Amino acid sequence: MASLVLTDSSQLTSDSQHLDEYDAIFTEGEIITEPKPSLQAYQVVCKFLLIWKKSRDKDRFEKLCRYLVGTLESDSIKVSYIGVTLNKEHALTWISHMKDILWKCCEYLNDLRPESAADMRVVLLYLHTLVAFTSTNTWTVLKTKNMELLKPGLNQLCANIMGYLFTKGFYLTLKSLLQRGLSRSKIALKHVSLSALMTLAIRPLVSAGFTEKLMTMFVIHILSVPALVLHVQNLAPELANALVVLSSTAEDREIECIQVFVNHNILTKSLELLNSEQNIRIVFNTLEGNYALCLVGNLVHLAYIQKDDSLKEVFFPTFTFVISRMLESCQNYVVSKQSNLTYWHPVLGWFAQNMDYGLHEAMPSVKVQLYMLWSGCVVNVILASSIQFPSPNPILSSIQFTSPYLYLELVISSSPHYTLSRALSIPPQELVADGLQTTTVVVYAVTSASEEGCEEWGLGIPPSHKASHCPVVGHTLSELVETGPEGVSESYGGAAGTSSTSAATSSNLLRRALDHRTNKANAAKHHRKLGSPECTKVALLCSLYQTALGTLTQLRLDILTGLCYQDNILCNLWRFLCSLGPHCGLKAFLDLLAVNTKCSAPEFQMLILFSDCMTHYVTRDCRRSYTPDNHWLVKDLRMAAFFNDLEKGKKTTQVFLQKMPHIIPHEERVQLFRRNVGNEKMVLGLTESACISLQSTLITVHRNRIVEDGYRQLALLPPQALKGVIRVHFINEQGLDEAGIDQDGVFKERLYPSPTSYMQDNHLQLFEFVGRMLGKAVYEGIVVDVPFASFFLSQVLGQQHQALYSSMDELPSLDPELYRSLTFIKHHQGDVQDLDLTFSLDEDCMGRIVTHELVPGGRAVPVNNENKINYIHLMAHFRMHTQIKDQTAAFIKGFRAIINPEWLSLFSTPELQRLVSGDNIPLDLRDLRRHTQYYGGFHDSHRVVCWLWDILDKDFNDEEKRLFLKVAIKRLFFMHDSDFVTSCSKPPLLGFAHLEPPFSIRCVEVGDDEDTGDTIGSVIRGFFTIRKKDPQNRLPTSSTCFNLLKLPNYQKKSTLRDKLRYAVSSNTGFELS
Repeated sequence: MASLVLTDSSQLTSDSQHLDEYDAIFTEGEIITEPKPSLQAYQVVCKFLLIWKKSRDKDRFEKLCRYLVGTLESDSIKVSYIGVTLNKEHALTWISHMKDILWKCCEYLNDLRPESAADMRVVLLYLHTLVAFTSTNTWTVLKTKNMELLKPGLNQLCANIMGYLFTKGFYLTLKSLLQRGLSRSKIALKHVSLSALMTLAIRPLVSAGFTEKLMTMFVIHILSVPALVLHVQNLAPELANALVVLSSTAEDREIECIQVFVNHNILTKSLELLNSEQNIRIVFNTLEGNYALCLVGNLVHLAYIQKDDSLKEVFFPTFTFVISRMLESCQNYVVSKQSNLTYWHPVLGWFAQNMDYGLHEAMPSVKVQLYMLWSGCVVNVILASSIQFPSPNPILSSIQFTSPYLYLELVISSSPHYTLSRALSIPPQELVADGLQTTTVVVYAVTSASEEGCEEWGLGIPPSHKASHCPVVGHTLSELVETGPEGVSESYGGAAGTSSTSAATSSNLLRRALDHRTNKANAAKHHRKLGSPECTKVALLCSLYQTALGTLTQLRLDILTGLCYQDNILCNLWRFLCSLGPHCGLKAFLDLLAVNTKCSAPEFQMLILFSDCMTHYVTRDCRRSYTPDNHWLVKDLRMAAFFNDLEKGKKTTQVFLQKMPHIIPHEERVQLFRRNVGNEKMVLGLTESACISLQSTLITVHRNRIVEDGYRQLALLPPQALKGVIRVHFINEQGLDEAGIDQDGVFKERLYPSPTSYMQDNHLQLFEFVGRMLGKAVYEGIVVDVPFASFFLSQVLGQQHQALYSSMDELPSLDPELYRSLTFIKHHQGDVQDLDLTFSLDEDCMGRIVTHELVPGGRAVPVNNENKINYIHLMAHFRMHTQIKDQTAAFIKGFRAIINPEWLSLFSTPELQRLVSGDNIPLDLRDLRRHTQYYGGFHDSHRVVCWLWDILDKDFNDEEKRLFLKVAIKRLFFMHDSDFVTSCSKPPLLGFAHLEPPFSIRCVEVGDDEDTGDTIGSVIRGFFTIRKKDPQNRLPTSSTCFNLLKLPNYQKKSTLRDKLRYAVSSNTGFELS
C-alpha cells in the first residue's frame, strides 16, 4: 500500500515537472518573440500530450496551436514545425504526433459554442490549425531552394493525416459545428470560419479522388446541413480579403467561397452518386425525412447557381430522378391529418418524424432554396426547353408581358376581315401576311375589363382610339410587310400598296383557308405517341413538379404560382398535350389507363399538373376576378343533355361536376342545387302535400323572447324535422295571440345569436343552432341579407384544407387592422428583429394574459427578415382558424346537418355568398309583377294594382324600390350585437319565380287587428272596386310570413303613392295601420 502511494506521488511530481517545462517554453501566448528550435519544442509537446487532460489543459493546448501555426510562417527548417518530419529519426512518430494534435482540435471544437464571441476566437484558432496542417500550400519552408522536391511526398503525408481524421469522425465534427453555427435565426459563423470549414470539408474528397465512399459521407454529413449553400453564397462577397484560411493558394484567395462547389463540380458528382437506387436509399435512410429535405434544398440551390452550364447537362434524367426520388421518400412520412404520432412541419405539413429546435429555425432558409426549384430560370431549363414550340407570331414574340393578369388579343380594326379570319380558322396574323395594308394591328391588353389595365400599356377603350400611342401598334400592314421578321418580306406574300391588293387578298384568303385545313389534316397523321422518348422525358419532368406538390404540402400554393406565372409554360404544355392526338390524346391515355389503373405512370402526371395549374387560375379568379364574365364556361356544353346524364348517374358527368363546376353557368348550378333539395324532400316525405298534414312542427314564440323561445324549441329538433315545415304561433307584447293571416303561418323568421364565445356556457350549442338556421334558409331558398366574411364561407366549404388556400389572402375579411400590421411587417425595409416580435401573441382573457405560441417554443423564437413571411402566415392562420376553431366547427356541424356538403362543392366562396344573400342587382319589376299572385278581388288589371306598378316604376328611385322589397318581402331574422335585421332588400337568386311563398297582393278593407281573411263579400267588392269605407287614413301593411302585401282599395293614385312612400321610408316597414 505504501509503495502505491509513493508511486502516485512520484507520478504527480513527474507530471508537474513536465507541465512546468511545457509552460516555460510556451509563455508568450499570442506571439513568439524568440521561437525555440522545433525539435526541442517537439520533445516537450510529446511529453505534454502523454499527460494531457482535456479540461485542465485547455489554455495550454490553445498556446500550442498558436505556436504550431506561427512556426509555419518561418522559412527556417529548424524553426518550422514541419522540419521535425524531415528528421529521419522522428519522421514516423511526428505523423502520429500531428494526428493526435489535430484530432484533439476536433474534440475541442465539439464543445465550443459559435454564438459566443470568446468561443468563436478559439474556433478560428483550431480551424486555422486544421487547415494549416492538412495541406502543404501554406508551409513557407517549402518555398526555399531545393525544398520543392519534397512537396509531393509531403502532400501524401497530408493525405494520410486527412484519412486518419476521416476515419475518426472528422465529418461528424464539421457537421456538428456547421449546424450549431448556421441552424439559427441569427447566423453565428462568419465568412472566415465558414470558408475554413468548407475548405476542410472538400479536402478529404480531393485527397481521395472523390471516391464513392467519401462522396457518400460528404453528402450525408456536409451537404445535408440546412441551407449550407445559401449561407455560403450570402457570405461570399465578404471573402475577397479573408485570411489565408480561405483557401490554399494566393490565386484561390480571390475566388468566392461558392466556387469551391462549382470548381470541384460537387453538383454533378453528388447527382451521379445518388443516381443509383441503392445509394439514394442508403442516404435517405441515414438522414431520414428532415435532413433529406435539407439535402434537396442544397442540391436545388447548386442547380440554380449552375443553371447556365452544369444544370443543362444533368437536368435530365439525373437531376430529375434524384430530386423526384428524394421527394417521394419524404412523402412516405407525410400524413394528411394530426395524430399522436405526427408532428407539424412548416414545409411538409403533418409529418411522422419530430423536428429538432435548430432545424425549425433553419426552415425559412431551406424554403428559400426550395423556391428555386420552381423559379423562372430553373423551370425554363428543366421544363420549358423540353416543351418549347415555335412562336406562332414573330411580331408579338418580341413583346415582354410582365403582368400575369394581361390578356392579349390581336385586334384588327377592319372587323369584317377579322370576322372572316375567325370563320376560316385562320390566325389573324396570317391575314396580315396577305397584304391588308390598310389595316392596323393593335395589341389590346385588358385587365379585369378595366381602363386602368389598358392605360398601363398606353391603350384605351376602344383600342383603335389610341393605337398611335402604343410603340408596338403604330405599324400599318404595309410597314410590317416591308420590314417583316428579320427582314424577310417575301414570307408575307409580296409588296404592299399595289393596286391589285384587293384581288390578291381574296384569292390568298381562300388559298390559306384550304391550306390551313389541309395542314390540320396532315398534322393529325403525325401525332406524338405516349411512351416515345420525347413524351417520356416531358412526363418525368412534369412528374418532378407533381411530386413536389404532393410532398411539400405547405408550399403547394407557391409551387403552382411559380409555374403558372412563367411565360408560355402552360401554353406550351397544353400544345404538347394537344399534339398527342385528338382531344389531347384521349385514346392513348385511356389505353394506358387500362394497364395502369392507379394512374401512377408519369404520363398521367402531365395531365394532373396541367389541371392543378389551371385550377390555380380559377381559384385566384374566384377570389379576385381578372377575367371577363363567363370566361371559364364551356360554350358548347348542352345543359339539358348534361343534367340528363347526371340524373342517370354517369360517372364521367359526376366527375366533371365535382372537379370543374366552374364550366357550368352559376344559374344552372343553383337550379341543380334546388333540384337536389327537392329530391331529398321527396325521399324524406317532405313534399307539399305531406306537409299539409299534422306532421309539421308547431312552436310558440313570444315577441319579446324571440331568441330564447326560438333556440329552446328548435335546437333540439332532429335535422329531418328541421328540414320540414315549421309553423309558428306568435304571442304579442300584451301576451295575446296574434290574430289574422299570420297565425300559424309558414315559419320563416329565424334568429342568429351573436357569438359571445366562451362567456356563455352553451356558446357552442348556439353556434350550432345558428348553423342550422342558416342551413334551413339555404335549404328553403330563402335569401338572408347577411354579408358573411369570405374566410368564414371558405371554411364552410372546407376550402381551408385545400392546397390553394391562403390565410393571408382572406384575413382582410376578418381583421383589416391586423392585415395592415402584417403587411407593414412584410414590407418593412429595416431589420424586423428591431420590432421585438416573437412567434407568439398575448391575448387578454377576462383580465388574464394568455400567451399563445404559433410554433412549439414560439415565445423564444424572434421574428427576423428571414422568417417574417412564415410569421405572417402563421399569425393569419391563428387569427382565422386556431382562435375560433371550436366555434367554427360547431357552426359548420349545424349547417351541414341541413345541407349536404357535396351540394356545396358546386360553388366557390363568392357564389356561396350569392346563394345565401342573393344577387346584388337592381329590382326587376317586370319579373316581380309576372310572378305576383292576387287575392281579395285584386287582379293584374285592377286599377289600384296598375297604379302600384306604375308608381314603383316611374315615381320611386332605386333606393325606394329596394326599401319596398325589403319591407314587402320578409326574410330571416339575423341578430348581431342585440340588433335585428328582419328583411332582405335583394331579389331571389333565380328570380321571383323561385320565391317561396310567391309574392302576393291582397285587397283589405279593415285594419290588421280586425282582419280575418277574405270573405265572399270582400272579394266581390274588391273585384268591382266597390268601396265599403274610405281607406285614405290607412297605410299598406305586410304579412310577416307569407310575402303578402295588404293594400287598401285607394280611390286616388296620389293617395297610394304618398301612403306607400311613407310606409316604405318609416323604418318600421309596413307595420303602421
